[in-house]
Amino acid sequence: MEKTTETRWEQLWDNFKFPLLSIFLAFLIGSIFIILTGNSPFVAYYALISGSLFGMSRIGETLLKTTPLIFTGLSIAFAFRCGLFNIGAEGQFIIGTLFTVTAGYIFRDLPAVVLIPLVLTSGALGGGLWAAIPGVLKAKFGVHEVIVTIMLNYTALFLTNFFIRTSLNPSTLQGDVQKAHSVILGDNARLTNMSDILPIFGNSSLHTGIFIAIAAAFVMWYLLYKTTMGYEIRSVGSNPFASEYGGISISANIIKAMFISGMLSGLAGATLISGLTFKVDQAPASAGYGFTGIAVALVGKNHPLGVLASALLFGILANGERKMQIAGIPKEVVGIIQGIIIIFIAGEAILQYFPDLKKKFKRKGSKTEVAEK
Repeated sequence: MEKTTETRWEQLWDNFKFPLLSIFLAFLIGSIFIILTGNSPFVAYYALISGSLFGMSRIGETLLKTTPLIFTGLSIAFAFRCGLFNIGAEGQFIIGTLFTVTAGYIFRDLPAVVLIPLVLTSGALGGGLWAAIPGVLKAKFGVHEVIVTIMLNYTALFLTNFFIRTSLNPSTLQGDVQKAHSVILGDNARLTNMSDILPIFGNSSLHTGIFIAIAAAFVMWYLLYKTTMGYEIRSVGSNPFASEYGGISISANIIKAMFISGMLSGLAGATLISGLTFKVDQAPASAGYGFTGIAVALVGKNHPLGVLASALLFGILANGERKMQIAGIPKEVVGIIQGIIIIFIAGEAILQYFPDLKKKFKRKGSKTEVAEK
């Protein structure tokens, strides 16, 4: 029993030692850039931590920024488990916002107990259907999902902007003046603010979408590791040829994986609209939640529970950035830290393609351990 426990801890350490080392080195290198700006790394990182974690209101804002990143991180991770690179999470997120506000307006007279689940489901379905397009093209025609999803990201943005300027604009639906945003969701389509449930969160905008995000992570874990469908998806991702030989349909699992992946990104958009903005703004560029989700998934090793921790890290960085600016540290430092983390994580992925280099890396690590003993 003790050996089994030790083995599990060893496996856990093997899985996450590289991301942890990457984070440490990223902050270490980030310190150099902070010093170059004439500031102290200790002051900068204290501002980062205090701005995101000191006080329940700030913790609430950190969790608010973490929520969509959990969804998009899970989205990318789920697709990765099937051997797919869903770089279109951003577009699926945008379509999720479009479907959410559309459903919220069409069914605006329904009671909250019905309308809130309806708008969230609509956002998830919108993202899922949008992701199913590259899924079908990949499964049936062998079109690479990266190419299709990149194009669909721009299509989603321009399509949403079109509807905001026309059929979803307040000037069209409510006889109002032309606005650069969609119609606004009513109170019956909005998620509950956490401050209304727990006053300790103060003036934080955190909403109950955080619970949906955490629940989604555990549902994904169960689906991947405790169901036949999850086994088949992971099998296709690990070895598609062996899976096909064993009677598992590669094309069916590609489509399913992309659809579920898109649903998670769509839910990110749905909870953002229903819990925070209540409308979709016309934008010249996307918000970046889907692209940040790629980093979240990589740091979290494409594991649902790892994604939760990784999303929290990026949420802390995003929320603490403002306090760092007040302390005189350029906000670009946070972007540099995030970028360095991704570079190191990508470095581990590169080692997978160079087995000899990976063996040398492991051999050096084992020699160091023996020397220490």
